[in-house]
Amino acid sequence: MTAYTPLPTTSNPPSASVGGKFNWSSWSANTAAFAAANSANAHPGRPSFLQAATARPLRLGLYCLGAFVTLLVIAGSTGRGPATGPVRKIGSYASESLEGWTFTSGGSWRELPQNEGLLDPTFVKGKDGNRYPPDVYPSALNPFKRANAALVSLVRNGEKDSMRDSMRHVEERFNRKFGYPWVFMNDEPFTEDFKRGVRAMTRSEVYFDVIPREHWGYPDYINQTIAAEERQKMEDENVIYGGSESYRHMCRFNSGFFFKSKSLLSFDYYWRVEPGVEFFCDIDYDPFLFMQENNKVYSFTIALYEYERTIQTLWQTVRDFAKLHPEHIAKDNSINFLVDDKSEGLDARYNLCHFWSNFEIADMRFWRSKAYQDFFEYLDATGGFFYERWGDAPVHSIAAALFVPSEQIHQFNDIAYRHNPYTHCPQDGSLFDSGKCNCNPKDSFDLDGYSCMRQWWRVGPNPN
Repeated sequence: MTAYTPLPTTSNPPSASVGGKFNWSSWSANTAAFAAANSANAHPGRPSFLQAATARPLRLGLYCLGAFVTLLVIAGSTGRGPATGPVRKIGSYASESLEGWTFTSGGSWRELPQNEGLLDPTFVKGKDGNRYPPDVYPSALNPFKRANAALVSLVRNGEKDSMRDSMRHVEERFNRKFGYPWVFMNDEPFTEDFKRGVRAMTRSEVYFDVIPREHWGYPDYINQTIAAEERQKMEDENVIYGGSESYRHMCRFNSGFFFKSKSLLSFDYYWRVEPGVEFFCDIDYDPFLFMQENNKVYSFTIALYEYERTIQTLWQTVRDFAKLHPEHIAKDNSINFLVDDKSEGLDARYNLCHFWSNFEIADMRFWRSKAYQDFFEYLDATGGFFYERWGDAPVHSIAAALFVPSEQIHQFNDIAYRHNPYTHCPQDGSLFDSGKCNCNPKDSFDLDGYSCMRQWWRVGPNPN
């Protein structure tokens, strides 16, 4: 800020100064020269106008006027200055006209049109003595009711960092606006380090469940020697996760038990979130409420083929179950997603298509239903989760496609999602023009040769 300079009190003006102050000596010298030239033409015995102006009282007044003008110029150069345009919407600079200002004991408050109907903030004194306005967190401002739902992750202690990365994406893109709780599940107790790490990523409630041994172990009827031999065969054949014992326990747990976890028993809907996933579009509406309002049971983003070597007897087992329980097959099902010749029905060859279950938003009441419970128990009794490598993705997909009417299955095309190595990115250009998404539509897996979206579009709508 420019320092204050006293007005001169003698006829000799001060010398020029620096720092943007008015140059009094230059102004005075120019005035004297102009006065001398003017006096030559002045009437004898009568002072000229400039001579009169150099009289001390009037000169002092002119000095004051010059200083005032100077201060206005300096103020205009260091600030934004008065706005001449209309008041703009919140987030832009509004008019700084003095009109509309009211003064209170606590400071000043600007009355703007966009503030009409809004509450006056309640200020709280901070530790530093300053008065702070209230914290504004989006989920606290969301006036709409929430669904009975939770974000769910099966994760190990060693995956803390990648889980935190996933949470950062979900919170920034979606959950900070809705505040849904997180439920973490592990076959071992979570460490305090893991708990601190994930709690730091959300303001929502967080629950930690240890999976019961009966949900993560071998049933009595499984021959573990044969299971180990089959794992070795797959490992020798370089089948992905072919030699992994824990992967098989995970697939069986996700297929038949996760929705029975203690912290999930009171919830209806879940959103599965795995460590190391990414989301590329803002999710401004509530997908759980969408599912509830539209009576959707299962939803996904990516569909692809399964490795046939891992499910060699699964489809025949499904056929056998359907013959025993025809009452569970929905009339308007999605078998055309599972087979390429719909006219053959379940007698057709399974095309290996499934919904990629690392992302799914679904209604757990379906998994808890008699139809699905009968189905899972029938599959589980064959030992296919251990003697082969049945995944929860084809199990969930086949059940949803056969037991649920097709209109109750939904692809969230507007949720841009990546689970290495595949990405779903919407093709709607308006999502990018508005700054809502930042993925590249050309990177989307939808039309890749390994994708099953074309098969799904035989059943559901093609958003493109």
